[in-house]
Amino acid sequence: MTVGAALTLMAPAAHAAAPEIPEPIIESIGAAAEVAPGITHRELTTSTAAGQVMADVVEVDLADPAVRVDLLWPGSVAARGPVKGMADRIGAVAAINGDFFDIGRTNAPAGPAVLAGRPLKGAVPQGRRAAPAVPGAETDYVFAVDSTGVARVDRLPLRGEVRRTGIVAASTQPPLPIVALNQHAVPQNGIGVFTADWGEADRARTLCGSDVDRDAQCAIDQIELAVRDGRVAEIRPPGGGVIPPGETVVVGRDMGAVFLRSLAVGDEVSVDYRLEPASGVAPFMAVGGSPILRDTRPTEGLNDSARAPRSGVGVTPDGHRMVLVTVDGRQSDSVGATLLQFARLLGELGLDDALNLDGGGSSTLAFRPPGAPSTTIVNDPSDPSPRLVPNGIAVWTV
Repeated sequence: MTVGAALTLMAPAAHAAAPEIPEPIIESIGAAAEVAPGITHRELTTSTAAGQVMADVVEVDLADPAVRVDLLWPGSVAARGPVKGMADRIGAVAAINGDFFDIGRTNAPAGPAVLAGRPLKGAVPQGRRAAPAVPGAETDYVFAVDSTGVARVDRLPLRGEVRRTGIVAASTQPPLPIVALNQHAVPQNGIGVFTADWGEADRARTLCGSDVDRDAQCAIDQIELAVRDGRVAEIRPPGGGVIPPGETVVVGRDMGAVFLRSLAVGDEVSVDYRLEPASGVAPFMAVGGSPILRDTRPTEGLNDSARAPRSGVGVTPDGHRMVLVTVDGRQSDSVGATLLQFARLLGELGLDDALNLDGGGSSTLAFRPPGAPSTTIVNDPSDPSPRLVPNGIAVWTV
């Protein structure tokens, strides 16, 4: 597809295996109003059998040398902030909410996150993601933008290990696999790592629940090691509080705790981890979500009954145009969209791949009008006041 200065509305791609579904159909779409060089905003209206749906679209030209994109976050993984407030704090021109999260507990997002090339966190087990079911979508899916400004839907599985070093080398003890990084749920029998990026939330809470039930009992056997300057500095019960810069906390549950007890205070250890992109291209930024549009086609089996406010992000086939979309719902003038309808809407906007972000009361899109001192929320959030969220996507110009 040839991409011009603005996206061209396209009919959904034919899919021989799927029946024709008439909803949603874009009835009207406003002219693109410039927010900043390379960034525009449009309003659109769709019509469904249940009623009218209002949506906002912010289109970003990633090929514009003045445009920058990064993760929006409150300063720690296990924390929340308002989209508008976080955007204004960093001088962003536009921002949208991001991943689903552990609401009411640690508040940490479910999927991987990368900030300015730095891996912040990995993905929780599939059964611990508080998100609408998307067939075949693992929790390590992300929307990513690399250092050259090319966007893509990618996967970022965590790879890592704790290895004993020093005089008694690895010949006496195999490396211990790391299965969690700054996550609100450490998998059963696993070993997790927490850094200063985690924040103050109680790490013991991450050792509760099972891989499929957040309300299951906490692990009976659990342990925490503080690693400083390449050595085990302290062994203790898991706790909370800020992790000092330069310190790494390693926790274990079930058999993971048993493995960690083979280490002692003073042992030399290395703690190595990375988020390994399936595409082979390292992300400059990444935010988690569920893929609902792949190669212009909605993911098969998407729910087509539950309506809600929605947030999403997508990319055109060349990877140079990013589109942020919110759909209003639970309002008198906008009934919301099902996941399938939302995917079709994103396809009608000419996108190739797209992720569903956290919706409902979290759905928030803000931008700074030309000449304005701060951003304005342009969609119509369904909660009485803007919900605090753990992350999002920020766009600004330099």
